[in-house]
Amino acid sequence: MPLIAHSDLPSFQRLRDEGRIVLSSARAMSQEIREMHIGLLNMMPDAALEATERQFFRLVGESNRIAQFYVHPFTLPEISRGKDIQAHIDRYYETFEQIKEHGLDGLIITGANIQDPELSNASFWEPLQEVMKWAHENVTSTLCSCLATHAMMEFKFGQKREKLEKKLWGVYRHRVLDRKHPLVRNVNNVFDVPHSRWNTISMDQFKDADMQVLACCETAGVHLAVSPDGFRTVCFQGHPEYDTISLYKEYKRDLMEWIEGGQKGAAPPFPENHFTAEIKERLQAQTKMLADGQGWSLSDNDVREIVDNSWRDTARGIVGNWIGLTYQLTHVDRKKPFMDGVDPENPLEGI
Repeated sequence: MPLIAHSDLPSFQRLRDEGRIVLSSARAMSQEIREMHIGLLNMMPDAALEATERQFFRLVGESNRIAQFYVHPFTLPEISRGKDIQAHIDRYYETFEQIKEHGLDGLIITGANIQDPELSNASFWEPLQEVMKWAHENVTSTLCSCLATHAMMEFKFGQKREKLEKKLWGVYRHRVLDRKHPLVRNVNNVFDVPHSRWNTISMDQFKDADMQVLACCETAGVHLAVSPDGFRTVCFQGHPEYDTISLYKEYKRDLMEWIEGGQKGAAPPFPENHFTAEIKERLQAQTKMLADGQGWSLSDNDVREIVDNSWRDTARGIVGNWIGLTYQLTHVDRKKPFMDGVDPENPLEGI
């Protein structure tokens, strides 16, 4: 929670000059504090749907030890589902109509496993645009992950993603470009982020859309950017929500498909900058065992012990900042996006 400048103590202004959040007494008195309601539009395929739930629930739940969070998962019925996952959705998820009826303070939109660079070919393209349009008019801030970022950039800013020559996947070092923006306050100015994608939005495209790029990488490109107003749309191109073994599980899936497909072509590559020499050696031995008709011997716990996680703390910090800013700007009526006196075109003014 932010400091309140309840006197003319010079240190308050000094902290503001450093980019710290210090509220005036008048601004603090106008805030009405309550629980927060965060929507999670989960577009991930069946195999990753529940894991993605847990990943984003963790990031939200661990972002602040004072606020109380209600996370409302929902999905798009146009996404084809198997019987078991559909039963899970029917039992635990809300509908978009229910979401609209009650309102949200913040919205997270996940990625989806669509390799086709032309998003208009996706079955959910039209209803996803409807969600994004509603969120812009009714939600304080929308946080987009991976494909959702590509969809937002095309829908709202006219910037279509481009196909990469090969899949970008691994863990990459990023640098903060604007250290004073409140989303990156108190996080490392250099930090790691996992990526896994076949398509990209370039730095030039973000700039052409007047987006503010906050963190990027020479290899992986832009990871974190915000809309021209500074906050209402937050875009991740990477996957800071990933678990320690998420990339390993993806590699395992690709390897099993390669084995079952008759080992045609080269074996799937290791994710970049992630596996140690030890895990690579063990996976190479595992590949030979699979090719000889033996089963998978490595357990997930074995891998957790020897694979490093170098992104979780920064992910928590950035999501925590997003939650905190939303908390300070949202209206006590969760069907209204901003508290009275906040300019929607410049919501961070005075923060």
